[in-house]
Amino acid sequence: MSEGAQPTPPDAAPLLAGARYHKSKVISYVALHLLCLTAFLVPFSWDCLALCVGLYYFRILGITAGFHRYFSHKSFQTSRAFQLLLALWANTAFMRGPLTWARAHRHHHRVSDAAEDFHSPGQLGLAFAHTGWFLTQDYDEANTLPVRDLERCGELRFLDRHYWIPTLGLALLCYLGGGLPWLIWGGLISLILSWHGTFTINSLAHRWGSQRYATGDESRNSLLLALLTCGEGWHNNHHHQMNAARQGHRVWEWDPTWYLIWLWSKLGLVWEVVEVDWERAEASLLQRNPGPSEGALSP
Repeated sequence: MSEGAQPTPPDAAPLLAGARYHKSKVISYVALHLLCLTAFLVPFSWDCLALCVGLYYFRILGITAGFHRYFSHKSFQTSRAFQLLLALWANTAFMRGPLTWARAHRHHHRVSDAAEDFHSPGQLGLAFAHTGWFLTQDYDEANTLPVRDLERCGELRFLDRHYWIPTLGLALLCYLGGGLPWLIWGGLISLILSWHGTFTINSLAHRWGSQRYATGDESRNSLLLALLTCGEGWHNNHHHQMNAARQGHRVWEWDPTWYLIWLWSKLGLVWEVVEVDWERAEASLLQRNPGPSEGALSP
């Protein structure tokens, strides 16, 4: 389904009048951050740190391959069973469910960096674009776009309402595997870090970095953000062709989410993978004759 197939709803009003924060969301958000300080109450170990880093990237990959490239953009097709696995995996990041995530992200692409874009740092500032939108009533009220391709699946509707179940399940596994230290480092700290890693694409990737393509917005490419988010940092590339499964357009552009999707396609788990339109990409270059450090596009 094309992201542009449905019009922006009239209730997606500009947020410039000021955000209305949801008190319970703010309290829980702050409380979860403060609970990370309990790491000082348990003995530090390198195993805990390795678990934290490993589960950070586990959650990030669930978001990038599941919520973003599949549920939001349908960059590939898959079975209903594997779709459910992707939803369960992505929901370990506790960032609401697949329907809610896809609605918000499709809305972002419709109005990218315009007044209705609650992800844009050019509207209510960098802090709001990074995390403030996540805590507001405005976000909930604007997030009403239908996602009929997803809504027809009862299991996805269930996970959207009960998105906390996979997060709680992963936290329980951490506790059973290593007690309180694993719960804190693997269940909590890696969770909070995955939030902020994801949020950097909303905020920093629309403020700092380079632009390769004329996209009509402020999307940027950043190697650092790509390293932090398994390839999502090539954000200008993504905004150029949002439904392409691959976001790194040159050999050196690290995109492990794409490598994983490619592997799935070879194993027969996914199919109809949307490729980059290289002719369109060449025609849209802002710099038609790139220098040696930029290199040629790499299909």
